[in-house]
Amino acid sequence: MNLTGFWWILGAGAIYGLLHSILASLTAKKLAVRWFGENGRKYYRFFYVVVACLSTPLYTALIFLLPDARLYTIPVPWVYLTLLVQLAAGICLLLSLAGTGVLSFVGLDVLFRSNPVPQKSKLKTTGFYAWMRHPIYFFTFVILWLFPVISWNMFAFVIGVTIYTLIGSLYEERRLVIEFGQEYLEYQKNTPWIIPIKLK
Repeated sequence: MNLTGFWWILGAGAIYGLLHSILASLTAKKLAVRWFGENGRKYYRFFYVVVACLSTPLYTALIFLLPDARLYTIPVPWVYLTLLVQLAAGICLLLSLAGTGVLSFVGLDVLFRSNPVPQKSKLKTTGFYAWMRHPIYFFTFVILWLFPVISWNMFAFVIGVTIYTLIGSLYEERRLVIEFGQEYLEYQKNTPWIIPIKLK
Protein backbone atom coordinates (compact mmCIF):
# COMPACT_ATOMS: atom_id res chain seq x y z
CA MET A 1 0.00 0.00 0.00
CA ASN A 2 2.77 2.45 0.92
CA LEU A 3 4.42 1.94 -2.49
CA THR A 4 1.24 2.92 -4.31
CA GLY A 5 -0.74 6.13 -4.69
CA PHE A 6 -3.39 4.93 -2.21
CA TRP A 7 -3.01 7.73 0.36
CA TRP A 8 -2.46 10.41 -2.29
CA ILE A 9 -5.71 9.43 -4.01
CA LEU A 10 -7.61 9.40 -0.72
CA GLY A 11 -6.25 12.89 0.02
CA ALA A 12 -7.11 14.12 -3.46
CA GLY A 13 -10.57 12.64 -3.00
CA ALA A 14 -11.04 14.64 0.20
CA ILE A 15 -10.10 17.87 -1.63
CA TYR A 16 -12.31 16.92 -4.59
CA GLY A 17 -15.23 16.19 -2.28
CA LEU A 18 -14.77 19.43 -0.32
CA LEU A 19 -14.69 21.51 -3.52
CA HIS A 20 -17.82 19.90 -4.90
CA SER A 21 -19.63 20.11 -1.56
CA ILE A 22 -18.92 23.84 -1.33
CA LEU A 23 -20.14 24.40 -4.88
CA ALA A 24 -23.27 22.32 -4.22
CA SER A 25 -24.15 24.25 -1.06
CA LEU A 26 -27.07 26.64 -0.84
CA THR A 27 -24.62 29.36 0.24
CA ALA A 28 -22.71 29.08 -3.05
CA LYS A 29 -25.94 29.22 -5.03
CA LYS A 30 -27.09 32.30 -3.12
CA LEU A 31 -23.75 33.99 -3.83
CA ALA A 32 -24.15 33.21 -7.53
CA VAL A 33 -27.57 34.86 -7.52
CA ARG A 34 -26.22 37.87 -5.61
CA TRP A 35 -23.30 38.33 -8.01
CA PHE A 36 -24.93 37.42 -11.34
CA GLY A 37 -28.63 37.96 -10.72
CA GLU A 38 -31.18 35.69 -12.38
CA ASN A 39 -28.51 34.25 -14.71
CA GLY A 40 -26.70 32.97 -11.63
CA ARG A 41 -29.82 31.07 -10.60
CA LYS A 42 -30.61 29.88 -14.10
CA TYR A 43 -27.18 28.57 -15.09
CA TYR A 44 -25.74 27.51 -11.74
CA ARG A 45 -26.39 23.78 -12.14
CA PHE A 46 -24.91 23.87 -15.64
CA PHE A 47 -21.82 25.63 -14.22
CA TYR A 48 -21.56 23.00 -11.47
CA VAL A 49 -21.71 20.16 -14.00
CA VAL A 50 -19.01 21.82 -16.14
CA VAL A 51 -16.72 22.08 -13.10
CA ALA A 52 -17.43 18.42 -12.31
CA CYS A 53 -16.67 17.38 -15.89
CA LEU A 54 -13.34 19.23 -15.78
CA SER A 55 -12.23 18.12 -12.31
CA THR A 56 -13.37 14.48 -12.35
CA PRO A 57 -10.99 13.37 -15.15
CA LEU A 58 -8.09 15.00 -13.28
CA TYR A 59 -8.99 13.11 -10.12
CA THR A 60 -9.51 9.85 -12.02
CA ALA A 61 -6.18 10.23 -13.84
CA LEU A 62 -4.33 9.76 -10.54
CA ILE A 63 -5.29 6.07 -10.63
CA PHE A 64 -3.09 5.61 -13.70
CA LEU A 65 -0.38 8.21 -13.07
CA LEU A 66 0.68 7.15 -9.56
CA PRO A 67 2.57 3.93 -8.67
CA ASP A 68 0.17 1.05 -8.18
CA ALA A 69 -0.17 -2.64 -7.33
CA ARG A 70 -2.95 -5.15 -7.80
CA LEU A 71 -5.13 -5.79 -4.74
CA TYR A 72 -7.43 -8.54 -6.01
CA THR A 73 -9.00 -10.06 -9.12
CA ILE A 74 -12.44 -11.66 -9.22
CA PRO A 75 -11.79 -15.22 -10.47
CA VAL A 76 -13.58 -17.17 -13.19
CA PRO A 77 -16.46 -18.11 -13.21
CA TRP A 78 -17.58 -15.51 -10.64
CA VAL A 79 -16.34 -12.65 -12.78
CA TYR A 80 -18.97 -13.49 -15.43
CA LEU A 81 -21.70 -13.13 -12.81
CA THR A 82 -20.35 -9.80 -11.53
CA LEU A 83 -20.05 -8.48 -15.09
CA LEU A 84 -23.71 -9.33 -15.71
CA VAL A 85 -24.66 -7.55 -12.49
CA GLN A 86 -22.60 -4.52 -13.57
CA LEU A 87 -24.32 -4.52 -16.96
CA ALA A 88 -27.76 -4.66 -15.32
CA ALA A 89 -26.76 -1.88 -12.92
CA GLY A 90 -25.57 0.23 -15.86
CA ILE A 91 -28.91 -0.17 -17.63
CA CYS A 92 -30.80 0.67 -14.43
CA LEU A 93 -28.55 3.71 -13.92
CA LEU A 94 -29.42 5.02 -17.38
CA LEU A 95 -33.12 4.41 -16.74
CA SER A 96 -32.88 6.30 -13.45
CA LEU A 97 -31.21 9.23 -15.19
CA ALA A 98 -33.83 9.17 -17.94
CA GLY A 99 -36.54 9.23 -15.28
CA THR A 100 -35.25 12.50 -13.87
CA GLY A 101 -34.64 14.04 -17.28
CA VAL A 102 -31.01 13.94 -18.43
CA LEU A 103 -31.00 17.55 -19.66
CA SER A 104 -32.37 18.73 -16.34
CA PHE A 105 -29.91 16.58 -14.39
CA VAL A 106 -26.88 18.17 -16.08
CA GLY A 107 -28.39 21.66 -16.24
CA LEU A 108 -28.69 21.80 -20.03
CA ASP A 109 -32.45 22.27 -19.95
CA VAL A 110 -31.95 26.01 -19.43
CA LEU A 111 -30.46 26.27 -22.92
CA PHE A 112 -33.68 25.00 -24.51
CA ARG A 113 -36.25 26.62 -22.23
CA SER A 114 -38.24 29.53 -23.61
CA ASN A 115 -39.20 30.73 -20.13
CA PRO A 116 -36.10 32.29 -18.51
CA VAL A 117 -37.46 31.66 -15.01
CA PRO A 118 -36.43 28.23 -13.65
CA GLN A 119 -39.41 25.89 -13.44
CA LYS A 120 -40.41 24.43 -10.09
CA SER A 121 -39.09 20.89 -9.78
CA LYS A 122 -41.42 17.95 -9.32
CA LEU A 123 -40.48 15.28 -6.78
CA LYS A 124 -39.79 11.98 -8.53
CA THR A 125 -41.21 9.03 -6.56
CA THR A 126 -41.96 6.47 -9.28
CA GLY A 127 -39.86 3.80 -10.97
CA PHE A 128 -36.66 3.04 -9.08
CA TYR A 129 -37.38 6.09 -6.90
CA ALA A 130 -40.25 4.12 -5.36
CA TRP A 131 -37.70 1.57 -4.09
CA MET A 132 -35.01 3.97 -2.84
CA ARG A 133 -34.45 7.71 -2.68
CA HIS A 134 -31.12 7.67 -4.55
CA PRO A 135 -31.12 4.93 -7.21
CA ILE A 136 -28.47 6.73 -9.29
CA TYR A 137 -26.02 6.46 -6.39
CA PHE A 138 -26.95 2.85 -5.61
CA PHE A 139 -26.37 1.61 -9.16
CA THR A 140 -23.14 3.60 -9.38
CA PHE A 141 -21.89 1.86 -6.22
CA VAL A 142 -22.76 -1.56 -7.67
CA ILE A 143 -20.71 -0.80 -10.79
CA LEU A 144 -17.73 0.58 -8.88
CA TRP A 145 -17.48 -2.12 -6.21
CA LEU A 146 -17.81 -5.00 -8.70
CA PHE A 147 -14.88 -4.04 -10.93
CA PRO A 148 -13.23 -7.36 -11.86
CA VAL A 149 -9.69 -6.11 -11.20
CA ILE A 150 -9.04 -3.79 -8.25
CA SER A 151 -5.68 -2.17 -7.56
CA TRP A 152 -4.75 -0.17 -4.47
CA ASN A 153 -5.22 3.07 -6.41
CA MET A 154 -8.61 1.99 -7.71
CA PHE A 155 -9.59 0.88 -4.20
CA ALA A 156 -8.74 4.34 -2.83
CA PHE A 157 -10.74 5.95 -5.64
CA VAL A 158 -13.81 3.78 -4.97
CA ILE A 159 -13.61 4.46 -1.22
CA GLY A 160 -13.32 8.20 -1.86
CA VAL A 161 -16.24 8.30 -4.29
CA THR A 162 -18.38 6.22 -1.93
CA ILE A 163 -17.72 8.40 1.12
CA TYR A 164 -18.18 11.61 -0.85
CA THR A 165 -21.45 10.37 -2.36
CA LEU A 166 -22.87 9.19 0.96
CA ILE A 167 -22.07 12.48 2.68
CA GLY A 168 -23.21 14.47 -0.34
CA SER A 169 -26.55 12.67 -0.41
CA LEU A 170 -27.24 13.82 3.16
CA TYR A 171 -26.64 17.45 2.18
CA GLU A 172 -28.76 16.90 -0.92
CA GLU A 173 -31.61 15.63 1.25
CA ARG A 174 -31.45 18.77 3.40
CA ARG A 175 -31.85 20.82 0.22
CA LEU A 176 -34.75 18.62 -0.94
CA VAL A 177 -36.53 19.06 2.41
CA ILE A 178 -36.22 22.83 1.98
CA GLU A 179 -37.48 22.59 -1.61
CA PHE A 180 -40.36 20.12 -1.16
CA GLY A 181 -41.13 20.40 2.56
CA GLN A 182 -43.59 17.90 4.04
CA GLU A 183 -43.85 16.00 0.75
CA TYR A 184 -40.19 15.02 0.94
CA LEU A 185 -40.36 14.28 4.67
CA GLU A 186 -43.12 11.74 3.96
CA TYR A 187 -41.06 10.31 1.11
CA GLN A 188 -38.08 9.94 3.47
CA LYS A 189 -40.24 8.17 6.02
CA ASN A 190 -41.64 5.63 3.55
CA THR A 191 -38.72 5.02 1.17
CA PRO A 192 -35.25 3.57 1.91
CA TRP A 193 -32.21 5.83 1.57
CA ILE A 194 -29.75 4.29 -0.94
CA ILE A 195 -29.96 0.51 -0.47
CA PRO A 196 -33.47 -0.68 -1.46
CA ILE A 197 -34.06 -2.43 1.87
CA LYS A 198 -36.34 -0.86 4.44
CA LEU A 199 -35.00 -1.32 7.96
CA LYS A 200 -37.60 -1.41 10.72
